[in-house]
Amino acid sequence: MRAARAQLPASARILIVDDNSPDGTGEIADRLSAEDPSIAVLHRPRKEGLGPAYIAGFRRALEEGAGLVLEMDSDFSHDPASLPALLGAAEDADLAIGSRYVAGGGTSDWGLLRRAISRGGSAYARLVLGLQVRDLTGGFKCFRREVLEAIDLDSIESRGYAFQVEMTYRAIRQGFGVVEVPIVFRDRQVGSSKMGRAIVAEAIWRVPLLRLRERSRHRPPGPQPADR
Repeated sequence: MRAARAQLPASARILIVDDNSPDGTGEIADRLSAEDPSIAVLHRPRKEGLGPAYIAGFRRALEEGAGLVLEMDSDFSHDPASLPALLGAAEDADLAIGSRYVAGGGTSDWGLLRRAISRGGSAYARLVLGLQVRDLTGGFKCFRREVLEAIDLDSIESRGYAFQVEMTYRAIRQGFGVVEVPIVFRDRQVGSSKMGRAIVAEAIWRVPLLRLRERSRHRPPGPQPADR
């Protein structure tokens, strides 16, 4: 947290969302918050997935008047040194994405299978949704307030990494500008990845469902009965 704090403007606030982690994350977060008034902790009673946790964090940030909302992992997979670049990109874009798959970006400490799943997931979502964004599954982003207000957060059902795809897709469908900022993603040194079969399966079936639902939502009304 101190590393992230050093890269942010003095007015910035940090919110740690803890879903009752069994590894003591909540207690560590509380201790950091007690030491630094710019750090707050949102404790949630149980794990409900990545998506609901992020949405809870977004809502708190909006309630407190944030103009820009950054999301990132707290295990240093996302390098705090990239925060200024994301904030700078958000000056000209509505959503800035820390991207592993544009020039200058990449991954570190990943095996071939993990790389294939990640790249394949982004390629699959890009093809199905008809988008140009290279890194659709990444979770290092900076949203302008207006983007989160325009997206109907109540209607988002994705819980795993499909949540990242859905948020970017919704932003683009709302007409917001998106830019990708190159980052290097480093694998966590402690703990294990949340990537599992259920999360992969959700992404496979939910991505085409996103497009079907978005098409039906924007389908023009049918012919109206003529006046008599």
